[in-house]
Amino acid sequence: MSLSLYNTLHRRSEPFEPLEANRVRMYCCGITVYDYCHLGHARTCLIWDVVRRYLQWSGYEVHYIQNFTDIDDKILNRARAEKSSMGAIAEKFIEAYFEDMEALHIQPADEYPRATHSLDGIQKLIHDLEQRGFAYASQGDVYYAVRKFDGYGKLSGRKLEDMQAGASGRVTEDPDAPKKHDPFDFALWKAAKAGEPAWDSPWGSGRPGWHIECSAMVRDRLGETIDIHVGGSDLIFPHHENEIAQSEAATGQPLAKYWLHNGMVKVEGEKMSKSLGNFITIRELLEKYDPMAVRLFILQAHYTKPLDFTDEALTAATKGWETLNDALLFGAEHLDTNNITADKGILAKFKAIVDNDLNFSGGLAILFELAKELKKEKNILVHEGKLQQNPQILASLWLTLKELADILGFVPETKQQAAGLTDAEIEALIQQRKDARANKNYAEGDRLRDLLAEKGIVLVDKPGGITEWHRE
Repeated sequence: MSLSLYNTLHRRSEPFEPLEANRVRMYCCGITVYDYCHLGHARTCLIWDVVRRYLQWSGYEVHYIQNFTDIDDKILNRARAEKSSMGAIAEKFIEAYFEDMEALHIQPADEYPRATHSLDGIQKLIHDLEQRGFAYASQGDVYYAVRKFDGYGKLSGRKLEDMQAGASGRVTEDPDAPKKHDPFDFALWKAAKAGEPAWDSPWGSGRPGWHIECSAMVRDRLGETIDIHVGGSDLIFPHHENEIAQSEAATGQPLAKYWLHNGMVKVEGEKMSKSLGNFITIRELLEKYDPMAVRLFILQAHYTKPLDFTDEALTAATKGWETLNDALLFGAEHLDTNNITADKGILAKFKAIVDNDLNFSGGLAILFELAKELKKEKNILVHEGKLQQNPQILASLWLTLKELADILGFVPETKQQAAGLTDAEIEALIQQRKDARANKNYAEGDRLRDLLAEKGIVLVDKPGGITEWHRE
C-alpha cells in the first residue's frame, strides 16, 4: 500500500504523488509572534514535525518551510501594552518559540521566513494581482476583488451567496467598507496609520495584510506550486482560502497539490481561551509533564480529530511513555546489536498502517507491542539473571523499536532521580538496610528501600540474603 492523504481541498483521501519524484515541498503556516506558544501550537508543530520525519524515513527529500507572522495587529497591541515596539515584541516571542520547540524535541524547519523579510515578494505579488485585474487600490489601501476569482470557496466549501445570506448585516460593520468595491473583498495592503510601523510601496506608506504574507513566502521559498500545505483547521477559512485566491489568480497554477489540516484542541472539554482561565502555554504544560509524554499524548489521536487536554489523559500518557522509555533503555544497556538489523516485517507492518492517512495512533500500537516484549525480558533478567529469548532476536526487536521511536520523535531519557548516587553509595545504603533488618529494625529497612526507590533504584531480594539492584 502506498501513502494516502486526506486532502481538504477535495474532501477525500488521495494517493500521494509528489510533483517531483522523491522530493516534497511542504509549507506550514506558522506562529503570529505576540505571545508564548500554547497547546494548540504544540499540537500543530509536533504533528507536522512527525509528518516530515515520516516522509523522510519513507525515502523523500523534504524541504520544509514554516513562517513567522511578525507584522500583525495583535503584535502592535502587545507592543502598545508593554510600551515597546513591534520588532522587539516579535523578537522576544520568536526566541521563546525556539525554546519551546527545543523543549518538545521538535526539529527546526529548513527555513523560517518572516513577513518583515519578505516585503519585496509581497509587493510584487500585489502588483501582479493588480495587473491581472484581481486587486484594486483605494485610498491608500489595496484590496483583493473576491468575486473576480471563480474558485473562491473551493477549499472551505463556502459559497459567497450563503455567507452573504447568513451575515445578518455584519459585513456592513467593517470600518473599511467605504473603501471596498464589495463587502467580501479583503486587504492586501493597508495604508499607514499614525504611530504604527510602515514601509514604502507603490501605493503609499503602509503594511501588508496577513493573507498575502504567506502567499508571497510560499512563492519566494518553494515556487508557484508546492506538494503539501499544512496548518490548523482554524486556518481553512479565511486564511487558506484567501491564500489560494491570491496565489492562483497571480500565477494561474495550483498553490498546493495537497492541503492537510490538524484538528483543534480543548482543555477539559472546553475551548481554550484566556477568558475561561484555561489558556495553557507550552512552558506551563512542561512544568507538569514530560515532553515525551506530551508527544505520546498528541500522537495517540488521529491528527485530523479534536484533542482534549486533561490531567487524566496526560497522566495515562506519562505511564505509557515510561513503558516505551524503559524498553528503549533496556536494549541500549543490555543487548548487543553488532551485526543485527531491525525486523523488516515489523517495519513494513508499521508503514502499511501509517500510510493510511498518517495513522500514527495505529502505528503506536506496534511500538507498545515491542516495548512490552522487551520489558518482560528485562524483568526476567532482573529476577533470574538471564534472558529467556534468543538475545539476537531481542536485539532485532529493540533496533526495530528504536527505529520506529526515531520516526515518531521519541528520545529515551535516563531517570534523573538516580542522578548523584554512585554505585558505591547505592551499595552502602543496601548494606545499611541489611544491617537494620538483621537487627529486626524492619521500619528502618523499609525506609531505606523506599528511599532507594525514590531515587530510581529497584531492589531484588534473593535467597541466601543476597540483594541485587538495578537503576529503573
